[in-house]
Amino acid sequence: MTTVQDVTMILPPEVITNYTIAGNADIATTKIAQRVLAESVIPLTNLRVWDAVASILPSAAAADDLGLVTGTWGTNPVRVTAGDVKASSSTRRLYFAVPIPANYEDGQTIQVRIRAKMETTVADTSCTIDLEAYIGTSGTLGSDLVTTAAQSMNSLTAASYDFTINPTGVDPGDLIECRLSIAYNDAATATAVTPAVYKIALLCDTRG
Repeated sequence: MTTVQDVTMILPPEVITNYTIAGNADIATTKIAQRVLAESVIPLTNLRVWDAVASILPSAAAADDLGLVTGTWGTNPVRVTAGDVKASSSTRRLYFAVPIPANYEDGQTIQVRIRAKMETTVADTSCTIDLEAYIGTSGTLGSDLVTTAAQSMNSLTAASYDFTINPTGVDPGDLIECRLSIAYNDAATATAVTPAVYKIALLCDTRG
């Protein structure tokens, strides 16, 4: 059999498919297509009291804490709520931490997406959702990494609220510590006004 040495082949783009690549092929991740805004869901059971992170969320919102509500199995989704806040004005919060995936592409987009709405009735003045995020792995905290301002969630229709994280200085494997805040202002609504969060997820551009 004849062996040809040192041959360079130039192939058209996309001619090499997944089927033609061996399972143990040594391919640099930079050659793999980017997964834009790949999603990693954060279980609501991982959420913590924002100023006492050793404590899980209470089963009902109280003081400045959001609550983790079970509801009726098979009828209601597990969710986070600020409780019935009609005829009141304040802010309630929670804490969570989310790791940046090992295959995150350095310098690319990072977002935290929060799925939320108002249950029963909207606040007659306002209700906003906000996020702050820091990296503390060096032993000190810099500035807030979130570049998105607080957003109104004062709607009976569930929507996704995206908060963009400044990727400068964020590396694969970093742990982002977050504080989610719901600020409400209701003057005198007669029926229940209950801000609720149904899903929290990290979205970031990855390869591999």
